[in-house]
Formats: sequence, structure tokens, C-alpha cells
Amino acid sequence: MRPQKVQDAQMLNGLMSVMRSKGYDGASLKELSEATGLKKASLYHRFEGGKKDMASAVLAHLEGMVERSIYKVLVDENISHSERLDTVLSSINDMYNGGLETCMYRSLSLDSGISLFGDQIKQGIDLWINGFIRFGVDKGMNKKEATQKANQTFIDIQGSLVLSKSIGSTEPFMNILDNIRNRYH
Repeated sequence: MRPQKVQDAQMLNGLMSVMRSKGYDGASLKELSEATGLKKASLYHRFEGGKKDMASAVLAHLEGMVERSIYKVLVDENISHSERLDTVLSSINDMYNGGLETCMYRSLSLDSGISLFGDQIKQGIDLWINGFIRFGVDKGMNKKEATQKANQTFIDIQGSLVLSKSIGSTEPFMNILDNIRNRYH
């Protein structure tokens, strides 16, 4: 068996980059191929279901990132609250490249993507929100308050990404990260 020329994480990040900017319906096989460094035939060899399998793999990859970088950090009671929050906000900043990147959940929620990937998108978002709920409860909030703050946190991140992209400035995204820090202190 020949070694793979392109590693899985590199390939998935390339696919994610195209799907973030183009959405599911807008991402062409040519663009996906170029972003991964693989020929179309190699992509189909790895993803027999074509673009649908590629998007599903990207969402699974993203869910793994959310689980490692957000959920598990927020629920780790061996780390102080402030360190958990700072680590998670730094991860969110990295995940969205300082507010320059579009959210995959948003991109794949458009057009036919939501009917194809709605359950996977919901699962990833739930993981994110549930981490913030558990963090809020751990900080002494009741479940209702923790849930409201967790939902608002997700909404704020997503809204700030849209605003940042539309005005060509990452300032709204960076301000929201500060607002979230203040929300939980």
C-alpha cells in the first residue's frame, strides 16, 4: 500500500476552507481538489459518496475540534474557571482565525446543506452549547441561567462572524470574545 501524500487533517482543513467560503452547493469538485492537493479521482477514492461524504467528514472533524477545544476544556474541573474560559476563547479565536473565517455550521446550513447535514450540525452545536451550560452550572448558575448564557454565547459568536465578514473588520468578533469573558466573570 502506497503512503498517502496528503494527511487527513490537512485534507479535511482544505475541504473545510472551501466549504466555509462556498457552502455545500457552491463548492465545486475542482475547488475541493485544489484545496486538498488531491486529484478528483483521489478524492472520490477517499470519499466514495462524493461531496456529501466530504462535507460529512468535515463536520465530524469539526465536531472533534469542538469536543477537544471547547467542550472538554469547559467541563474540566481540574482547571480554574478563568483558565478554562481563557483557553476556550483562545481556541474559538483560533478556530475562526481572529474573526476572518465563516462558521462551518452556518455555511452548511444554507441551501440543501441543512436537509443533508441538519442532524450533524445540531450535534456539533449541542456539544458546544452543552459545554457552556455545564461551565455555567459549575460556576454556580442555575440550569436556566446557564442555558440562556450558553445559547447567547453561541449566537453572539455567530452573529459577530457575520458582522465582521460583512463590514470587513474583525472588531465585532474580538469585542464579542471580550463580552463573553465578562459574561462569565
